[in-house]
Amino acid sequence: MNSEFFQDYYPDDVSHCYGRGRLNEQGLQLKSRWDGEETVAIFEPRPYHTAIPGFVYGGLLASLVDCHGTGTAAAAGYRAAGRDLGTEPPLRYVTAKLQVEYLRPTPLGVPLEVRGRIVEVKGRKVVVSITVAANNEICARGEVIAVQMPEAMTPK
Repeated sequence: MNSEFFQDYYPDDVSHCYGRGRLNEQGLQLKSRWDGEETVAIFEPRPYHTAIPGFVYGGLLASLVDCHGTGTAAAAGYRAAGRDLGTEPPLRYVTAKLQVEYLRPTPLGVPLEVRGRIVEVKGRKVVVSITVAANNEICARGEVIAVQMPEAMTPK
């Protein structure tokens, strides 16, 4: 496969996540990629992602931080192991801790830029710092502590 998006490399059996699963037609289908040493995803909220007219629902922002963070963690895990995305065995990460800080109201009707920066890669854990910006202004920031998906969660 020759895609720039991390999520395109996820095996089918773990591609159903509401936030980033390419096989979830009802989901956000967030697409993350490397941009130098950072990661980036662009997402345009739909009218139904409304908190109050004209502004984005905060839960959506938390989902973007969460899903971009775990996607970034997977890519960082592959990079730290010196492996190409999608090589076997797959590296999948889940959220162990999510922290979101809302800095200003986020306007609806404009693309949101979600950026990630790797803070730490240590064993099975990756820490990612995330920002969400609209019109080049950071509206939310957060941190995701992601861990490799436990064996018990692996689809059978």
